[in-house]
Amino acid sequence: MNLLDGKIVSQAVKDRLKIQNEERLIQGKKAPHLAAILIGNNGASETYIGSKVKSCAEVGFKSTLIRLDESVTENELHFKINELNNDFDVDGILVQLPLPKHISEEKVIEAIFPTKDVDGFHPESVGRMVQGLPAFYPATPYGILLMLGHYNIETKGKHAVVIGRSNIVGRPISIMLNKNEYPGNCTVTVCHSHTPNLKEICLQADIIVAALGRPEFLKSDMVKEGAVVIDVGITRVPDSSKKSGFSIKGDVDFDQVAPKCSYITPVPGGVGPMTIAALLMNTFKACVAKD
Repeated sequence: MNLLDGKIVSQAVKDRLKIQNEERLIQGKKAPHLAAILIGNNGASETYIGSKVKSCAEVGFKSTLIRLDESVTENELHFKINELNNDFDVDGILVQLPLPKHISEEKVIEAIFPTKDVDGFHPESVGRMVQGLPAFYPATPYGILLMLGHYNIETKGKHAVVIGRSNIVGRPISIMLNKNEYPGNCTVTVCHSHTPNLKEICLQADIIVAALGRPEFLKSDMVKEGAVVIDVGITRVPDSSKKSGFSIKGDVDFDQVAPKCSYITPVPGGVGPMTIAALLMNTFKACVAKD
């Protein structure tokens, strides 16, 4: 069993981006600029945004964090997004999710210019991805591909089973693993809560991507020997033995599944760091596209 270490891979990605950015600056070109909007005081969102801002500084990117009160109106938010859309120095825009209930997530995503959609959620980005055209990939699936590539994991002709069909992970990673390039060329099966015979399907998988948000859902009797398992889940589970009062669990029963795997991601420290690395990659691409 080998660990797919997201901390190591994300650092390698950031090291490359730092060198590429320094080369841009020597040539007199601008550094990539990521603008992030954070609404309210959600603790998890604060942590995610903080990591993104810190990572930008680490590679020499410029970042702007815009904080808005939870009472902000949808029109006020759209006005701020439009300001960033029209700011030439800003290359990438992200609005940290989740949003307050009175704001339409769909409308906010569509308000961001596709050329600055570094989260890869805009319908134009998704459409281009489906058609195999150059596009910003959603950060978490893109991070998974970067990880598979870093470890030179063979994907061509493999059967990949994706558990989960969200627009953030499940649906896009199924498309990306199917594309005609590396990492890709998999035969992909997408499973969800209404899939019968889920265990039997998983036992056929060479690669399993667990992205359904149920802690320790994937058990050892659902995984064949030598499989590659990517755990996208991250859930706080009450744990009185911890000072914090909770443990972080993935969608995979790691202790039982890991011995059967050729490769597996830990939680935390697996896919999570790769999401931020992929976001930085998208921001760099957005900047280079304007040269």
